[in-house]
Amino acid sequence: MKPTAEDLFGPAGTPRVVVVGAGFGGIAAGVNLKRAGISTFTIYESSLGVGGTWWDNTYPGAEVDVGSHLYCFSFKPHHWTRTHARQPELQKYLEETVDEFGLRPHLRMGVTAESATWDDGRHVWGVRLDDGSVDECNALISAVGFLNVPRYPNWPGLGDFQGPAFHTARWEDQHDLTGRVVAVVGTGSSATQVVPAIQPIVEHVYVFQREPGWVMPKGERDFTDAERAALGAPWRRRRERWRQRWLLEKHLWGGRLNRPGTRANQTREEVCRRYIDRVFTDRPDLRDAVTPTYPYPGKRPVLATTFYPALKKDNVDLVPRPVAGVTPTGVVDADGVERRVDVIVMATGFQAANYLARLPVVGRDGRTLQQYWAGEPHAYLGITVPGFPNFFMLYGPGANGGEIVIMLESQAEYAVRAVRRMIRKRVTAIEVKRSFEAAWNRWLDSRIEGTSWTMTNNYFQSPTGKVVTQWPYGNLPYRVLTKALGGISETTGRRRH
Repeated sequence: MKPTAEDLFGPAGTPRVVVVGAGFGGIAAGVNLKRAGISTFTIYESSLGVGGTWWDNTYPGAEVDVGSHLYCFSFKPHHWTRTHARQPELQKYLEETVDEFGLRPHLRMGVTAESATWDDGRHVWGVRLDDGSVDECNALISAVGFLNVPRYPNWPGLGDFQGPAFHTARWEDQHDLTGRVVAVVGTGSSATQVVPAIQPIVEHVYVFQREPGWVMPKGERDFTDAERAALGAPWRRRRERWRQRWLLEKHLWGGRLNRPGTRANQTREEVCRRYIDRVFTDRPDLRDAVTPTYPYPGKRPVLATTFYPALKKDNVDLVPRPVAGVTPTGVVDADGVERRVDVIVMATGFQAANYLARLPVVGRDGRTLQQYWAGEPHAYLGITVPGFPNFFMLYGPGANGGEIVIMLESQAEYAVRAVRRMIRKRVTAIEVKRSFEAAWNRWLDSRIEGTSWTMTNNYFQSPTGKVVTQWPYGNLPYRVLTKALGGISETTGRRRH
C-alpha cells in the first residue's frame, strides 16, 4: 500500500517548506505556496522589514530602472505615482502584498538562516538559524537575491579616513550631507541616482569613474494628475503593463541586443552615442570621458535621465580615473592627485557572481554549493542543482535577464510545482537529472559566447572570467522553458523507512 501524504509529510499532509528572504522572490514563493494550498511554510528574513533590496537600499534617489507597471507582481497590480517607482513606494507595495495575501503569520523577521544541510537518510533540510536552533523542512527555497552582498573596495588607507564612509546599499542616514564635500565612487546605476539627488544640497561632489557605462535616458518622472486618473482603471493598468512587456520582449527577442555587429546592438549603441553628443555638445572633455570604449552593453546598461546633466553642474567634477587610496582627509586617484572630502560614498556594486555567499548549503555528498561549483556557479534554469534535492534558487546563476519580477514569478512557480509533484507522486525527494543540468549549461554557455558581456570586465563574471549570471533572452522564452522542462528533467525518490 502506498504511503499517504500524512505518512510522508506529517499531520498537515503537505511538505514543510522554508523560504529564505522576504524580497520580491520570497514573497512570490509565499503567495504561490498559499495558492497551491500549502500553508506549512515559513519565510525567514534577516532584516526587520520586508522588501529585500528595497529594504536595504535607502540611498537618496533610489528607484527602479523598469516601468512601475511592469515592475510588480502579475497577481497584484498597483496604482503607481511615478513612471519608475522609488524605494519607499516599492517597499510599501511589498508590505501591502504581504498583508493582502496573508503572509504575515508565515514571516519571521530579524532571523538569519546561517546554513542549510541535507539529511539524505531522512530527506529533510536542516536550516540552522542565528539563535542556534535548527528548523527542519522538506523543501528549501532560497530567495536571498542577486545584488545583496556589497562589494567593498580594499583601498589603502580607507580605515584611516576621518569622516563617514559607507556603501550605497548600507546608507547611513544620520549623516547630513548639506554643505559637505562628497566623493561618490562609481558610475553604475546606484551612483547615477545618488549624484543628481545630492547635488543640489552639497558643497561639492567628486564622481570617481573607473570605466564609463552605456547610459540611456529613461524618462523618470511623477505621473500627472490626468495620467493618474486614467491609470486608475484596472484595464488601463493591465494594458500599460502589456505594452511595456511587449517593448521589452521585442528588444530582447533572439538575444541579438547583446551581440556586437547585429543591427539591434548597433542601433542601441548609436542611441547612447547620440544622447552623449546631445548633452555634452558644449563639454567635449566630458563627452570623451563618459563614452565607453567597449561594445554595448558590456556592463549593465544604465538608465538615467538626470545623471549626465548633473555632471555639468558647477559643484560637480567627474574624475575619470579609479581610486588608488584614501588619506585621513581625502581621496587619491590613480594619477596621485588627492582631493579633500568630508564624506565617501562607495557606489562600488555587489558580489553578484558570489551566489549564496551568506548561506552555505550542503548537499547529499557533503559538499557545499560553492565546492560543487568550483568557482563557476551554474544551475538548471538558474533554479536547481543535482545533488541538492528539494532545493530551489530564485534569481540563481544564468537567470539575470528580461524583467526580474516576471523571472522571479516563473522561478517561484517552478519550485511550487515541484513541491506539488512531491505530494502527487508521494515522494520525499525530487532533483534535476545531472544529464539535463549539464546539457542546459552547455547550451547556455553557447548562447553567452560572442556577447559583449564576454568582452569587458563586469560583475557578471566569476573569478575565472566566465560569465555566470546572465540570461540572454526575454521573459517569454524563459517562462515557457520553466513550464515545459520541470517534470521531465527530474528524478524522484522516497526516503527509506
